[in-house]
Amino acid sequence: MNRRNFLGGVSVGGALCATGVSHAAEQNRPNIVLLLTDDQSYRSLGFYGNARAKTPNLDALAAQGLVFDRAYDTTAICMASRAQVMTGMYEYKTGCNFSHGPISADKWAKSYPILMRDAGYHTGFVGTFGFSVKPTAEGNSAYHTNEDLPMDSFDEWYGWPGQGNYRTADNEFVAQYASIYPHVTRACGAASQDFIKNAKKQGKPFCLSVSFKAPHGPMSPDPFFDEVYADTVWEEPHNYDEKGAAHIPAQAKTGRQYLDIIDFRPDSYQKTMRKYHQLIHGVDYAVGMIREELERQGVAENTVILFLTDNGYSCGAHGMGGKVLPYEEPSRSPMIIYDPRHPVSGKGARIKSVTANIDMAPTVLDFAGLPIPGNMDGKSLRPLLDNPNGRVHDSILLINAWGNAPTHSLAVVTDEYKYISWPYANGMESVEELYHLTVDRYEMKNIVANPEKEEDLGTMRKRYDELLASWQAESVAEGNYPIFGKIYDRSLSWDEKLAAMDIRTKRNYL
Repeated sequence: MNRRNFLGGVSVGGALCATGVSHAAEQNRPNIVLLLTDDQSYRSLGFYGNARAKTPNLDALAAQGLVFDRAYDTTAICMASRAQVMTGMYEYKTGCNFSHGPISADKWAKSYPILMRDAGYHTGFVGTFGFSVKPTAEGNSAYHTNEDLPMDSFDEWYGWPGQGNYRTADNEFVAQYASIYPHVTRACGAASQDFIKNAKKQGKPFCLSVSFKAPHGPMSPDPFFDEVYADTVWEEPHNYDEKGAAHIPAQAKTGRQYLDIIDFRPDSYQKTMRKYHQLIHGVDYAVGMIREELERQGVAENTVILFLTDNGYSCGAHGMGGKVLPYEEPSRSPMIIYDPRHPVSGKGARIKSVTANIDMAPTVLDFAGLPIPGNMDGKSLRPLLDNPNGRVHDSILLINAWGNAPTHSLAVVTDEYKYISWPYANGMESVEELYHLTVDRYEMKNIVANPEKEEDLGTMRKRYDELLASWQAESVAEGNYPIFGKIYDRSLSWDEKLAAMDIRTKRNYL
C-alpha cells in the first residue's frame, strides 16, 4: 500500500453533508491558527516579564488574549511534544518519540488536523512537522523524508521533513520565498499569508498550523535583525550554571544537557543569548505578518489564535543546556489563546492553574464546535475564557523516557508543587524531589526531606501513583512503554524493575 492510499484512508470525508454542518453554521465557525515554536523558553518574552525581550507582536497578542502562566509540555522533546499537540494524548498513548516509534495511522485519524478537515475546514501546515506517521506503530521514528510525513492530510502543505534548514532555499515547499525571505522564519510568515489568501477564496473556515523551526539550534538568526540585540546584556537567572545545580540529583547530571551543551556556559552566555533571542524576534516578526494578513483578508475578527512551544529550554539554568528534563525551564511553555469574539479579550486575564500541550487538540476541536474524542488526555481550555480563575486539570504528568537511562524520570506538577521521581539505581540511589513552586519557582530547594512537608509529599506521591496507574492500563504495547510503566513504579525494587526489562533495555540500564 502506498503512502497516499493509507493516509487517504484516514479521512472519512470533508463534505459538509457528511458532517451535518449547515451553511449558516459554516459561516459562523471561527478560523483557527495554531502557532508553535521550537525550544522556546517561557522567559524569552516580554509578556512573561523579560524586560530585555523585544517581542512586540507576541506581547500584543498576549495583551489581547488569555495568558497561561503554568502551561507545560508533558514531554519536553520536540518529536514527542508535537505528536501530543496534534493528538491530545500523553506520550505513552501516542507511542511517538525518538527511538520509540512513529504515530500510527489509526491514532493520526483522531488528530485535530484530520478531524477539522473532515468537518469541512480548509487545512494547512507550515514549517517543521517533526514526527512521522506510518501505517502501524511498529515502524521506526525516522521523519527525514517526505514519505515519512502526512502531507496528503492537509489541503495545503508548506512543511519539511527532519529539522529543515534556516536557509529557505533548502526547504522544498517554501523555497519559492527564498529570494525575498532567505531566512526560513520570515518565509513561514509569507507561506502563512498565502495560505490565508487561498483559504479566503474557499468560502469555508480554515485551520492553519504553523510550526516554526526557531529558536531551535543551530543558533543561526536572520541577519535582517542583526541590530535588534547588538548591545543587549542579558541577566543570568537565579539558578544559573553549576551553583544552581548543587542540589539536583546525580541522575539529572548524567545526560548531555548538563555542562555538555556549552552554548550557555559563562564564556559564551551573552553571545548565545543574543542569537537565541534574535531567532525569537524573527518569529515575532512572522507572527506580525500573519496577523496583518488576517486583517487584510477581513477575517481577523473571526479567527482564534493559539500560541505555544513544543518544549522550553534551559538556557543555563541548573547548569543545563537543551531541554528533556522535568524542571521548569525545559518543561514550561509560553501559551496564549486569543478569541477576538470573547469579552475576556483585552482584559489582561492570566491563568494560574496548570495546563499542557495535550490541551491544544481538544481546545481546537471545541472552538470548532466538534466533539472531543474520548482517547484524548487533554482538556479543552475554552472554559477558562469564561472563568480565568478555574482549572481543567488537578495535575499534569511530565515524562522523560528518552536518552541515557539515568535521566529517565517521571514527574507530576500541580498548581503548587512538583514531585519528580528518578528511578535509576545502578551505582547510585534512586531519588525523589519535591519543590514548592509558588515560593520557589527556580527550584532551588528540594523539600522532600522536610518533615513539615510530609503531608504534601504524601499527596503528591499518591497523585503520581494514580497517574502511573493510567499509564500502566492505557499505554501502547510498542516502544517499551509497558516496561517504562514498571521502571517508574515506586512500589517495585530495583531488582524487580531489572527483571521486567527486555535484553535491550537492560543493556541500556546496566
